Amino acid sequence: MLTEAVQAETETDKEDIFAERMTLYERYEALTMVPWYYLAAVDQYERNIANVRDDIREPEGTIAIQFPKSWWAGELNPNPNDRFPDTIQFFGGFGMDGDGDGYAEADNDDDVLYAMSQWLSRYGVTEDDFRIALWEYYGRDLTVQVIHSIADIYRHFGTLDLDKNAFPLALEYNYSYRSTWGDRRGWGGRRIHEGTDLFADYGTPVKSTTYGKIEVMGWNRYGGWRIGIRDIHNNYHYYAHLSRFADDVKAGQIVEPGTIIGYVGSTGYGKEGTSGKFPPHLHYGIYKDNGRTEWSYDPYPSLRLWEKEEKQRQKNA
Repeated sequence: MLTEAVQAETETDKEDIFAERMTLYERYEALTMVPWYYLAAVDQYERNIANVRDDIREPEGTIAIQFPKSWWAGELNPNPNDRFPDTIQFFGGFGMDGDGDGYAEADNDDDVLYAMSQWLSRYGVTEDDFRIALWEYYGRDLTVQVIHSIADIYRHFGTLDLDKNAFPLALEYNYSYRSTWGDRRGWGGRRIHEGTDLFADYGTPVKSTTYGKIEVMGWNRYGGWRIGIRDIHNNYHYYAHLSRFADDVKAGQIVEPGTIIGYVGSTGYGKEGTSGKFPPHLHYGIYKDNGRTEWSYDPYPSLRLWEKEEKQRQKNA
């Protein structure tokens, strides 16, 4: 367990890193007119996939964006490690000199961010332009959607410091849960349970666990009334079997930890409106995207941590 001194030092280090990144984003926003939150979203997405992929090296600098050598130096360039802007341009590469030192280096924060800014600015600075630029670079619909959601979240809150979480149920209500990820399920075909069930009474408030964007909201024959929220770490948070949604939430809305999004119920396992086939509970799942595929992972350890942190916050209040 971190001591208060170590925790304070860690928080200070994090604040310094966020400040350094924001300085870079705003510098290249001023140079290229590409909004800082677009640059931040691409950078965060790249950082996310590097953290969960063995074929991508861990970022060494402040900026996590990594370009393929052929993209940076040019497809036909005989020197894939070329650092000279003139020959890079001659061979159709996109590497650029951002800090004015005469070199275009793929491991230099300024050069990398300037190159990405120039790439995005080629298509324009509207949301549609941003989507087109992302598609042309990544060639994957889900990647475009994830990065766009991250950009919307950054734009809404105006900060990079969005790592706080909340427990999904109001602590003053009665509830119970255990690790149920991977259990067998039979309704609708043999499958595994991709989440944790938190049992509570009908009408218990359900809260967003994260800063995020509501991507999906409506009926699912397995999950009943359900909501899906995307956060800045390529996680998709899935809340199912709700009795109803909160009155003031809608698809596309940006939420924060603790925002009430619905209420515990027992909907699902049938056509729209089906309810009561099992005891009331919240099914909570988390899915991670790594730039190639999306998979579920056990949310139970996170739930235990968030519950503990929330209880501590209430105790200190």
